[in-house]
Amino acid sequence: MSMHSEYDPDDNFAHSFNPLADIDEEAAAEALVWQLLLLINPGDEDAALEQFAAWQQAMADGGEQAEAIDLLREAIDWKSGFYVDESDARALVESVDELAGRWNLRIEWGVEDPTDAAFLDEADVGSLIDIAYDRLREHHYTLWTWEVGTGMHAGWITRSRDDEALRMVATALGIHVRTGAG
Repeated sequence: MSMHSEYDPDDNFAHSFNPLADIDEEAAAEALVWQLLLLINPGDEDAALEQFAAWQQAMADGGEQAEAIDLLREAIDWKSGFYVDESDARALVESVDELAGRWNLRIEWGVEDPTDAAFLDEADVGSLIDIAYDRLREHHYTLWTWEVGTGMHAGWITRSRDDEALRMVATALGIHVRTGAG
């Protein structure tokens, strides 16, 4: 008798990764979205739950699996994520400051007044993302960006200790992430 045909009551995961097993892809996607929301809302399970409910409702209202990530982006926007045009330095500064404020952090943008029109007119969104990444790392947080299409920047903040977990969950969801400095 082979080892695999015997039942071992102590091996709870013996058949968990059988490639022929039926996988409920919708449930798997929900579990991954939930894990992502916990990572991008560190220490705030209530916010993660609120965003998860908004995402589930959007999916129930006719969202297709292909749209799941877009619906997620909408559910987290200005709560635990940002989505800005590459030419809109003001929106990036405001949204990242709002997100960092959840942990009583203030980004030092390199100027006295980061809302100054002259500064924002000259600012490059990519460079601002790099500045925010560097300042957040000083406090053990990571600013992430992910591909959302030409001309736009999207991202979120996690605890630095969760960097590997974020990479794994995002990859499983099909989200191509990189750190802000990437």
